[in-house]
Amino acid sequence: MNIKLGQYRIFNEAASTLSFSKAASNLYISQSAVSQSISAIEKELETTLFIRQSKSVSLTREGEMLYKHINQALNLITNAENEIINYCDLKKGELVIGASDTLCQYFLPPFLVKYHQRYPNIKMKVLNRTSFQTIELLKSGQIDIGFLNLPIMDESLHIAQCMKVHDIFVSSKRDDRVYKTKEIAEMPLILLEKNSNSRTFVDNHFAKSGLLLDANVELGAHELLIKMAQLDFGVSCVIKEFSKDYLEKGLVYELKIEDPIPERSIGYSYLKRRTLPAPTLKFLELLKE
Repeated sequence: MNIKLGQYRIFNEAASTLSFSKAASNLYISQSAVSQSISAIEKELETTLFIRQSKSVSLTREGEMLYKHINQALNLITNAENEIINYCDLKKGELVIGASDTLCQYFLPPFLVKYHQRYPNIKMKVLNRTSFQTIELLKSGQIDIGFLNLPIMDESLHIAQCMKVHDIFVSSKRDDRVYKTKEIAEMPLILLEKNSNSRTFVDNHFAKSGLLLDANVELGAHELLIKMAQLDFGVSCVIKEFSKDYLEKGLVYELKIEDPIPERSIGYSYLKRRTLPAPTLKFLELLKE
């Protein structure tokens, strides 16, 4: 079939008004253009769609069948166009984010609150995963943007830094000694699970000194690391910026290290090949303010 959408729009208008002249007037085209389009459709379908009389037209049975489906199809197209316009205007839509428990608890909340205040009609969905799992969600198209513990190297991703962070060791007791790296490694350690990027970064730092960190306790949540240190279960490796309340209140104390763990970053990531939807672009703008 070689029938254009514009021809079907003309047919739909003529069928709804039962008048070629009214259809022409409503569409701001000539009556001749209406007649030519209808004739072209009839020729292509090898049927008659209208019974033409001197002062009026009416639909044939075939015309009624076609009108029923074309009218529904054009309504669906109009609805789709309106939905996309509303989506781009942020009158509706969805923001889908992936992030670790730590970032969901300590980093994202103020941004999510501000975003909701500006765009209350946008639904928000946050999937809690490790950084590595978040990357898989990005690649499978299940999320639009992922927040990661850096560094991450992946050529398929655009990665940008949001915030610098520092990994430190804390205990329940104040201690002004400056510890050697080896001494820290020999302490009863409370660490994140090995499948986390944060843990990998810390492990790699100690590995450069030929040391292997052997955790007495492994946990999946940053908050539990601080709590366990506070309860004197051992020495926890935590993110300093996300432990400020505990440090300032004297609930835990930072241990000084001769060779501190280098600073690293938290960042966001999205697929290079993907065009980001409007709700996600607005969230990125908010992050950069």
